[in-house]
Amino acid sequence: MTTSPTPVVFIHGLWLSASSWQPWLDLFTERGFAPVAPTWPGEPPSVAEARANPESAAGHGIEDVTRHYAEIIDGLDAAPILVGHSFGGMIAEKLLGEGRGAAAVAIDAAQIKGVLPLPLSSLRATLPVFRNFANEKRAVSLTADQFRYSFGNALEPDESDALFEAWTIPSPGKPLFEAASANFSRHSPAKVATGNTERGPLLLIMGGKDHTVPEAITKSTLKQYRGSTAVTELVEFPDRGHSLTIDGGWREVADSVLSWIEARVSEPAAV
Repeated sequence: MTTSPTPVVFIHGLWLSASSWQPWLDLFTERGFAPVAPTWPGEPPSVAEARANPESAAGHGIEDVTRHYAEIIDGLDAAPILVGHSFGGMIAEKLLGEGRGAAAVAIDAAQIKGVLPLPLSSLRATLPVFRNFANEKRAVSLTADQFRYSFGNALEPDESDALFEAWTIPSPGKPLFEAASANFSRHSPAKVATGNTERGPLLLIMGGKDHTVPEAITKSTLKQYRGSTAVTELVEFPDRGHSLTIDGGWREVADSVLSWIEARVSEPAAV
């Protein structure tokens, strides 16, 4: 009997194009999955188009992005495995908490409501947005130097600069403002159903040298799930920064994710 391969939905974060997941898509396809990496709402399909139309994604917040991916998931034949990076990791957590995924992997995920630590490196990494309150309604781009601090600090400068040229796009400032005010808002869009005991398994991955989402944030996120009996696990890559999904060591991270999926969920369906 022929069955359909397990769908996997990849969700990127701020400042990276959806197309940056391409090596992951190729690998997961080879391993028998059916992966997709949709763009955020308003995001053009290519890096060049996104840079040429910087305001196309402006104004979209966490809930807009979550509902956008929820609609995509609702159109699939089966509940997918969700893999998100940075704000994409937060979105993956939200969708899993809503019961829209069979499992989720949140890689260097942005802080959810309830997470209190905000290390200085995180503040510096997000300064390009927070330096102007008007950026809440705008799309913001990073410079190569800003990218090197926020994403590529664990890399050689040449590799960081090459990744900047290949994958960065303007991104909406609104999600950062929403996350920053989450603990002061009763109905914050950064709230995740961390107490859901019926959800699928969740893997949190952190880079030990990440400036944008330092390990203190990920460890605090793990604590938010202590009220749930559902599987929640943590894996650390001590020498990696926020670029760990796109830099030269991406395959190590991807292999770890695949191993966890195969152990905690199931083998991909035979085709």
